[in-house]
Amino acid sequence: MAFEAQSILVLLHDLALGGSERIAIRLANRWAEEGRKVTLFCGAREGALANLPNAAVTIVECAPVIRRGPGSRARLGRSLCDFLAEHDFDMIFVPGNYQWPALLQLRGRAAKRRPTIVTHVSTPLVRRGRKGLAQWVYSWITRQRLRCVDAAIALSPKTVDHADKILGRRITIDLPLPVLDQPQTHHELAPAAGKTILAAGRLVREKGFDCAIRALALMQDRTAKLVILGEGPLRRELEDLAQRLGVAGRVSMPGYVADIRPWLNRARLFALSSHYEGFGAVIVEALGAGRPVLSTNCTPAVDDILKPLPSCHIVPVDDAAAMAVHLDQMLREPVPDPRSLAAAVAAYNLDHVAKRHLTFFDNVHVRRLLTADQAPHFMPHIEQQRFSREPELLGVN
Repeated sequence: MAFEAQSILVLLHDLALGGSERIAIRLANRWAEEGRKVTLFCGAREGALANLPNAAVTIVECAPVIRRGPGSRARLGRSLCDFLAEHDFDMIFVPGNYQWPALLQLRGRAAKRRPTIVTHVSTPLVRRGRKGLAQWVYSWITRQRLRCVDAAIALSPKTVDHADKILGRRITIDLPLPVLDQPQTHHELAPAAGKTILAAGRLVREKGFDCAIRALALMQDRTAKLVILGEGPLRRELEDLAQRLGVAGRVSMPGYVADIRPWLNRARLFALSSHYEGFGAVIVEALGAGRPVLSTNCTPAVDDILKPLPSCHIVPVDDAAAMAVHLDQMLREPVPDPRSLAAAVAAYNLDHVAKRHLTFFDNVHVRRLLTADQAPHFMPHIEQQRFSREPELLGVN
């Protein structure tokens, strides 16, 4: 198609170990493999994910380098504007909420002189604990930052209406998060066994690992073990908590691991104890490995993914007693069929979702060209009414 989004710029602050950064780079790799010209524009070409982009992806680092710090995202936006003044792109993809402050710098550019812009809404815009004036202020700031965005992709159906209401425009659709590299086959799904409860994430307050340890101490089953993968500033505090509660011998914290899959294969179930999550991609990884999941109600995605699965459970945030009850129940119940759990998240396959993103990009890009009166005389055969907000009309179903 003559008006495909052939050149795509992906905006990142750096290549740090973060969920949205990892997903963005993996998508960029796939888009490049599909023949698109993909450029990662970043403030600093450094971080744990520095080796993840493949050779087909161009990486542009700001000069001088812009590292994270006060005002760094505004500087990143100004550097992006300078870069766009000399380089043309069809599309800018903004992978998450963290990069949004940089977009304020693009508002001064004439609409016809800037690329089409699409962003992921990587963190729910309406969050537990943020109400009244705090929510109003957050919504107002978000609307200012995203005035130049042409379309948004929510990672859960429940967040679509929230996003459109806050943005004041019906420009949001939902697409699955591309978590899984490939669909799981039967022989790759090891049957669950034992009584190991696996958890993973940075050892920080919002991950709620203290609640998971307290739940372990409250469980009736005294043979269950908790393995927490990850590293962070609360390691010593969590170790001390396990010691005080008398479960230090049943809590293991091996540190950061590059691949969670071998640990999932050895686990009986996965527990997510977070206070809040943007999406909770690790839930999909666990189900993709055939493991049932217990999760706090930390993101709208939990309801979308886990409620239809009888072997999985959802508990309130920071409720160790409820977590303990359900963990005991899950260990007593028959082991669920790993194939049915993996099938429930088959739509989160990277190849499939990457192609759906490209289809959406192409349609949004053409719709913008038509709206800006830049293309109709070149494309008389395309009806403008085709490019509505509805997902089926944007070619993403």
